[in-house]
Amino acid sequence: MKKNITLSRYLVEQQRVDGLIPAQLRLLIEVVARACKRISHSVNKGALGDVLGTAGSENVQGEVQKKLDIIANEVLIEANEWGGHLAAMASEEMDSIYLVPNRYPQGEYLLMFDPLDGSSNIDVNVSIGTIFSVLKKPEGHPGVTENDFLQAGAQQVAAGYCVYGPQTTLVLTFGDGVAMFTLDREQGSFVLTQENVRIPEDTKEFAINMSNMRHWDAPVKRYVDECLAGVEGPRNKDFNMRWIASMVADVHRILTRGGVFMYPWDKREPNKPGKLRLMYEANPMAWLVEQAGGAATNGRDRILDIQPTKLHERVSVVLGSKNEVERVTRYHTEA
Repeated sequence: MKKNITLSRYLVEQQRVDGLIPAQLRLLIEVVARACKRISHSVNKGALGDVLGTAGSENVQGEVQKKLDIIANEVLIEANEWGGHLAAMASEEMDSIYLVPNRYPQGEYLLMFDPLDGSSNIDVNVSIGTIFSVLKKPEGHPGVTENDFLQAGAQQVAAGYCVYGPQTTLVLTFGDGVAMFTLDREQGSFVLTQENVRIPEDTKEFAINMSNMRHWDAPVKRYVDECLAGVEGPRNKDFNMRWIASMVADVHRILTRGGVFMYPWDKREPNKPGKLRLMYEANPMAWLVEQAGGAATNGRDRILDIQPTKLHERVSVVLGSKNEVERVTRYHTEA
């Protein structure tokens, strides 16, 4: 890896070498990265920028929106609508899809995003992030409908996230491994800091919200109980638990040093398959994790094989170090 390669140069060189990144897709990712820089700036200003606290509104899922949720959503739309590489966008914060206005040229890609993941952490200065996924618009359609977005995660052509923490880090995949870029604020550019990210197959860390234990299904309880039993238990090793309550931060830790992340189905809302959104959170994160040598399932099936039926579909998520994900999945199958 050459030192100080900017995101723009990295994308151009990848485009030249293996043709994985068409010109329009390269431009799209550069625009998303610029939008993430703007969001990072707003996050960093915090109370000084009057961006903390709630906005007094709810999103389509009935969740209270934070001021930064709305700001981040608007930044991503404004940055991407005019470039000519997109046909439409969908966001966790919007009821329906957003068509690129007729005054701008239409492109061949569809962009989905969770503009600010981990909203509950905004006001307490804990890492949050932006998650995004890119699909190809189906050919032969004159316009764009919601059905055009309902593609399995395996159809993604690019995915990534930007985590706003002590450093602002952009993580990307185009289906050929995972690369990380760190924002150099003096230079104003994302700079390549790690290529070919790999997740260890084994781990001693798990991430789950333990306060929900009484609501879990038996296979999840079995797995966590075995972890908690430590070196004297069936796993013969001591585990640590981590839970940031921001998926983007938890996944970033797993990509950095391994681990398993679980947000399972529970009995509080038995008719919902899970809490996390398939299209905006689970699919892009599952692809990143798989591209780094990990695994991602809903407890039974590979997440990237799930056929979405609606834009804001929810799903259970188990992802991270391959051997641990396979163990949790096996416990569900046996049950």
